Amino acid sequence: MTPITDVEGRRLALSNLDKILYPESGFTKGEVLHYYATVAGALLAHLHNRPVSFLRYPDGVTGQQFFTKNPPPGTPSWVKVASVPRSDAPGAEQVMVQDMASLVWASNLVVEFHTPQWQADDPGIADRLILDLDPGPPATVVECCAVAGWLRERMAADGLHAYAKTSGSKGLHLVVPVEPTPSEQVSAYAKRLAQEAERELSGLVVHKMARALRPGRVFVDFSQNAAAKTTATPYTLRARTEPTVSTPVTWEEVAGCQEPGQLVFHAGDISGRLERYGDLLGPLTDPGQARPLP
Repeated sequence: MTPITDVEGRRLALSNLDKILYPESGFTKGEVLHYYATVAGALLAHLHNRPVSFLRYPDGVTGQQFFTKNPPPGTPSWVKVASVPRSDAPGAEQVMVQDMASLVWASNLVVEFHTPQWQADDPGIADRLILDLDPGPPATVVECCAVAGWLRERMAADGLHAYAKTSGSKGLHLVVPVEPTPSEQVSAYAKRLAQEAERELSGLVVHKMARALRPGRVFVDFSQNAAAKTTATPYTLRARTEPTVSTPVTWEEVAGCQEPGQLVFHAGDISGRLERYGDLLGPLTDPGQARPLP
């Protein structure tokens, strides 16, 4: 029998709660739902007014994974959707996860949450800049942290304040609140930063995606600032071998990172971090923190 739960007056059918989604740790679908409900306050703030793309892994991290921007079949009529400009699908719509009921419904589909750098009522006008620092083995997040410190100071010289979070995979994301700016202008500035980092941190940074260039270096990926691109939302679970989370971190943690494991956080770690630090990325949701691009 499928359990029915009431969330903010919405009746939701929750399925297969005992199914193991992360075989290495035995983490179940029920635990996924519990995690998302536990961090809802912080996660919903970062999902607010942004169309959501889902990476779904309904049969667990070792099963089929598929990325979807369209509202999934069976999306309830009460789940908000937004019209989004897409060259491949004129008139396209995407889901908006704006409340606890929508979050529980989406979590039951078993998802990573991915969002663009712009809000639904101003498509293609970014209010965040993102740099995705991706280490090429044998480099690790330790090297990413060294690059992050340099980029933080470089952006501070331009009047911009960067915040850090783990990708939930191998790397690190730097996120910067900016005054609303066309995505192509943000992309151009981010590309210049990546190129400058490659010049200044010779042998440590690459700004091009070519695999041959990346072993032992940190790829500073600026491409996620493009209007059509999305990035893992803060606090989303990732479809990795363990239930890791894209987790906000302090600059002290970044500066002090000596081992890759120091910046790996699992679902069970996050509520304690929220109690200790609050939402370290909270300033991203405050328009008063945004600064103009130089």
